[in-house]
Amino acid sequence: MLPYQGQQIWDCNFLDRNLTMKSMFKEPIPNVDYLKSYGAFLLHCGATAMGVPSEKDSHPLHGELPNAEYEKAWLQIGEDKNGKYISVGGQYHHCIAFNTNYVAIPNIRVYENSSLIDVSISIENLKKTDMELMYMMHINFRPVDNSEIIYTADYTPEKVMVHDSLPSHMQTDSDSARLIKYLKDLKTKPELHHKLDPELPYDPEVVLIIKYNEDENGDAHSMQLHPDGYASYVSHRPSELKYGVRWIARTKDEDAMGLVLPATAGHRGYTKEKELGNVEILPAGEKVEYHVRTGILSPEEAERMKQRILSLNNK
Repeated sequence: MLPYQGQQIWDCNFLDRNLTMKSMFKEPIPNVDYLKSYGAFLLHCGATAMGVPSEKDSHPLHGELPNAEYEKAWLQIGEDKNGKYISVGGQYHHCIAFNTNYVAIPNIRVYENSSLIDVSISIENLKKTDMELMYMMHINFRPVDNSEIIYTADYTPEKVMVHDSLPSHMQTDSDSARLIKYLKDLKTKPELHHKLDPELPYDPEVVLIIKYNEDENGDAHSMQLHPDGYASYVSHRPSELKYGVRWIARTKDEDAMGLVLPATAGHRGYTKEKELGNVEILPAGEKVEYHVRTGILSPEEAERMKQRILSLNNK
């Protein structure tokens, strides 16, 4: 954990497995811009803007939250109806004269004998006027070759939509023509990416937007089912974070599986998302909270979750 730098989970290990993406950074670098210290398992993104800025945008990549300097952080040990837990929280106050005044309070909680993390964040608008709001929880797993991607959505082009332009902030020496063809194929057959074949082109990245189905509790579920039966796992609530962004980047130096990045909007930056009507409004004095659960499932847990997911899907 980086309690004073974005409240990032820099590295995550459960069940003798490192779940974190591969990057060029062996350790975090204090309070620099997004790509100069990139390799965390989990980052908070937003909140005044989020996504990849276009030429019309002035905000940094994924906003001010990823490397925000927290003025307070705390460790808590307790017990509730779910059992004994340890949690880390913090407070970040973002105040820009004549513009923005909000406080963000994330919390990360791990229960005894659990390999899942409960992650939440509240954002409170301290101004007497409304605040524009964008948020994404950026969860970066390590891809596992020949895994199967399973999630609560209808596997159709209308519900699993590929983003077909290449990013300007990422360099690659890969065969872009091969990637462009793959993106074209995904437009009509999104299920092509469900088997994580190491020969498929993900350099520099493939991004999809998914409209999730919910279970009876309002949760959506995503798994990267490993060949040995374990599974990387995320659950989120579409009623809170209606966009499910999937990001897969497999370069010679990075290897990342953004199984689902739950978000209030797409990843295309403030201006484009505002044009699409995706920038939310947080009224004066109001607070919003987001909740996500992530980690790894044992083979027994993964099999039960697989059957649960498939029961919620039409295809």
